Amino acid sequence: MRYWLMKSEPGDISIDDLASLPNQAVAWYGVRNYQARNFMRDQMQINDSVFFYHSSCAVPGIAGIARVCSTAYPDATQFDSKSKYFDPKATQENPRWFHVDVQLVQKIELISLAELRRHPQLAGMRILQRGNRLSITPVDPVEWKFILDHLVRS
Repeated sequence: MRYWLMKSEPGDISIDDLASLPNQAVAWYGVRNYQARNFMRDQMQINDSVFFYHSSCAVPGIAGIARVCSTAYPDATQFDSKSKYFDPKATQENPRWFHVDVQLVQKIELISLAELRRHPQLAGMRILQRGNRLSITPVDPVEWKFILDHLVRS
């Protein structure tokens, strides 16, 4: 099993949106960064654990725990000319963008970015690295355990 942090803007899909769909999955569409795409396409597996992270908002941070519940498959938005995620170079025969489905495990009290930064045990997390803008990053198992054991409050 692998561990991930996946960012979403609350205006696009929030932890509350996911919570309103109990036992249902949501496609993690719209990723247009090759490294993030490769994480989903080449490394994510069903039942991998995910920190659901709210980004581009007043208080960014981890808002919940989810799980990957599908293998990667082509992101349909790349083929939709009306979508902001449209990619004219993508074809059905040769898709460029992929995504996975995620399902809520647990909504938690928000762990802010500032709170994550306060703990030296998390200094290596990619989300805390200067200049990191990836929407999907791996989380080290030691960091995952530290966050669960010391920061998660339901």
